[in-house]
Amino acid sequence: MNFLTGRHIPRRTFLQTAGATFGLPFLDAMVPAGRLRAKTADEIDRTLLICIENSNGVAGADPWGVTQNYWSPAAVGRDFDLAPSALSPLEPFRDYLTIISGTDIRPAESYNPSEIGGDHFRSTSVFLTQSHPKRTEGSDVYVGTSLDQIHAQRFGRDTPVPSMQLCIENTDQGGGCYYGYTCTYTDVLSWASAEQPLPALRSPRVAFEQLFGAGSTAKERSARRQADASILDWITENVAQLKRELGPTDQARMDEYLGSIREIERRIQLVEARNVSGDVEDLPEAPPGVPETFEEHIQLMFDLQVLALEADVTRVFSLKMGRDVSSRVYPKSGSDRPFHTASHHGGIEEGITAYSRINRYHVSMLPYLLEKLQSRMEGDVSLLDKSLIMYGSPIADGNRHNHRGVPLILLGHANGKLPGGVHLKTPEGTPMANVMLSMLDMLGHHDVESFGDSSGHLTLG
Repeated sequence: MNFLTGRHIPRRTFLQTAGATFGLPFLDAMVPAGRLRAKTADEIDRTLLICIENSNGVAGADPWGVTQNYWSPAAVGRDFDLAPSALSPLEPFRDYLTIISGTDIRPAESYNPSEIGGDHFRSTSVFLTQSHPKRTEGSDVYVGTSLDQIHAQRFGRDTPVPSMQLCIENTDQGGGCYYGYTCTYTDVLSWASAEQPLPALRSPRVAFEQLFGAGSTAKERSARRQADASILDWITENVAQLKRELGPTDQARMDEYLGSIREIERRIQLVEARNVSGDVEDLPEAPPGVPETFEEHIQLMFDLQVLALEADVTRVFSLKMGRDVSSRVYPKSGSDRPFHTASHHGGIEEGITAYSRINRYHVSMLPYLLEKLQSRMEGDVSLLDKSLIMYGSPIADGNRHNHRGVPLILLGHANGKLPGGVHLKTPEGTPMANVMLSMLDMLGHHDVESFGDSSGHLTLG
């Protein structure tokens, strides 16, 4: 066991055994006696960052879709109506919502004739780097360092997991895709450097075990799963000893936190049991442990993020929600058209409207994450108030494969630096990189003077 007892417990405290490592949620015992709500050296507020990319653009970027406000509301400023838009599921969180309309991702465009047509196969790599990738089908990839990794490399080094990359669809195809691009550019959202892609995890089980150190070896992890044992069984004695040092409020907080971990384990076990049951699957190509339904999968991934952020295991996540040219169907969206096919609506009003339903369905997943973050407190501040969440696509209108006026929203208050509750319309030609440069400033990177093809900061208040 590895923790300090007494009246004050450091924020960077872990329950640790040979088979597991657990960070703790924020406890009252972490505030030094006589310094109510004071900040100690190891408790400096760091803004939590979640970057979510979706593929194939939105119906609201089509010329007719714009007139229907299928993505962003008609009104600019604070008096906007979300009802017609794909953003309507975010109405309960409008005070945390910053809509940014009109920015461009020009580095995702073709720079020479040989790159024409390759938008789907380079765009994901551009989204968080705002840099144009080198066209190659080999391992000599080159694009840029991504926003999330710039943050992780400075402010994530004192957490057990500096950052984590997650995805919902298969992103391990390898080799060449189309138009002379390696699939790495299509699959990878996060880049530690221009030449170092960071693959994403699709399996909730693998993500769980990486976050909570669930077994030091693959053999230990396999034995525990076969025994149907919980990772919490390894630290029962440690938890009991720690709780004796805590007051009633902190004990209740620990019980809630550990209960959430056990519930996630139970859900992962149910998914694994269902995958090997022999029943017909909605996703027959999915590996064991990957939920069949989109909603179940993304909720598990969101729950893992919240638990990790709550325990300060990591402060940086990226999530690739969809995949370019994906043929996945979302039955609960109200559309029976495959994702990529639906984005190629041909400018036909019926098709644009059908595609807007898929966009709205994807956005409707976000309140689950926001509610969880809002319910988790660090002292008198919620994790949602401490977070900066980015959601968007590197493609604007999927039918035209363009990158001008791309969809982008921010959520959370970024530790008081992002007011929220506003729809901003940027001047024509504004790079999305300007938004990210301002985000970096909010995140504490005040010395970063440029990012991607930025031309300056953008006021987000």
